[in-house]
Amino acid sequence: MQHNVLILDFGSQYTQLIARRVRELNIFCEIFPYNNIPTDLSSYKAVILSGSPFSVRGEDAPHPDLSQIRGKMPLLAVCYGAQYLAHFSGGEVAPSNIREYGRANLSFIKEDELFFDDVNINSQVWMSHSDTIKQLPTGGVRLASTKDVENAAYRIEGETTYAIQYHPEVYHSEDGKQMLENFLVKIAEVPQNFTPKSFVDEIVAEMKEKIQDDKVVLGLSGGVDSTVAAVLLNKAIGKNLYCIFVNNGLLRKNEFESVLNQYKHMGLNVKGVDASARFLSELAGVDDPETKRKIIGRVFIEVFDDEAHLLEDVKFLAQGTIYPDVIESVSVKGPSATIKSHHNVGGLPDFMKLKIVEPLRMLFKDEVRRVGKTLGIDDELLGRHPFPGPGLSIRILGDITPEKVRILQDVDAIFINGLKEHGLYDKVWQAGAILLPVNSVGVMGDERTYEKVVALRAVESTDGMTADWVHLPYDFLMKISNEIINKVKGVNRVVYDISSKPPATIEWE
Repeated sequence: MQHNVLILDFGSQYTQLIARRVRELNIFCEIFPYNNIPTDLSSYKAVILSGSPFSVRGEDAPHPDLSQIRGKMPLLAVCYGAQYLAHFSGGEVAPSNIREYGRANLSFIKEDELFFDDVNINSQVWMSHSDTIKQLPTGGVRLASTKDVENAAYRIEGETTYAIQYHPEVYHSEDGKQMLENFLVKIAEVPQNFTPKSFVDEIVAEMKEKIQDDKVVLGLSGGVDSTVAAVLLNKAIGKNLYCIFVNNGLLRKNEFESVLNQYKHMGLNVKGVDASARFLSELAGVDDPETKRKIIGRVFIEVFDDEAHLLEDVKFLAQGTIYPDVIESVSVKGPSATIKSHHNVGGLPDFMKLKIVEPLRMLFKDEVRRVGKTLGIDDELLGRHPFPGPGLSIRILGDITPEKVRILQDVDAIFINGLKEHGLYDKVWQAGAILLPVNSVGVMGDERTYEKVVALRAVESTDGMTADWVHLPYDFLMKISNEIINKVKGVNRVVYDISSKPPATIEWE
């Protein structure tokens, strides 16, 4: 990818949002930790410094080596980055007397500054810092202020260096995208040539060159990522791509058969492998979420390896890894504390002597869907909700039995089909049901029951990094609840999860 923008990450929760806003401008960008700057910067046209939870005045303040960047390339410093340039270049950063967090409005904008083209006085910006710049660095020229922050934005004379103490990447900054466009397009003159079609053309050419006439095996899941990866690779290497779809016994109701039928019409070479009995046997009696994930990961690799060995001369394993997974694995603090294992991250066991190929590793989820549309993949398949790699195992809290799987598949089918029938499915990012490890008292007819409780979950999101619960209509929830209780033997109570991420996660395990 040429004409890159390099984003240096100082640990801000908003760094991925910067990348997303830049990509929305059809400009390719990459995130690197501040302490792992690429040695070859020749393909980069501009650099952005992210915010950070650290203070530039602290002993643990991140110190990037900007010797090959500052004054030599267009540079935009955001929040921590702006304070860093000030503090270590002749300015002064001190604790703020007031809490500079949340919405603020620009009360002063210097005239005739390209950075603020088409940005008006009173434009709302989003602040998030406890320090503030009291004195600008040597050569600093103030560009904007808010009521409480005098040096909200500045540039440095003699350099193409701009700095802002607010976050243009968050939606609360009304003209944030315009400011990023002003900097990247008008000031840094970065070409806006990153489109789904250009990505397809470049990746297909790259895959052809990398794989040549070797064979590739890919594990299909029926989800968006693996499907788009398969179609991309099929476009590049055709008959040398071998796809395997493993039924782990934890898919949605009838999903194994329906997904295989969908793939029949896509020209892919797909083999279905029903290993459900093997997975459920290995999971018997296990109730720890991480252990369940690891067992499923291990058994999947074993099944997949058995099938791959039936093919001759396979050299590559393809995976549907996407960019958030890549960023997480090379974060500023190293891989983050394990919230949950990811089925695409962590590499392969030594006995699988295959090289990895990941055609989607530089894309966000919404970009994967746009690439899929460019490739002509059916909208219904591209619109499928994300589904966890470990399947229903992490939606069955506690140990797993065939009966519990049957109950949850039936409940999930009623919920998902109901969303589709009522025109709600495409308004939801992800939905599913969770089987809780508790029984509740109920009354059916004249009899007392003591049966299972299920929770329904529906969230809206852009990429899964944050999510809000969806306000589904009460009439719909009432209808679905009644249908579940009346039709699914073993369930007598339905609840609806109204937790957002953070602090909750989308899945319960």
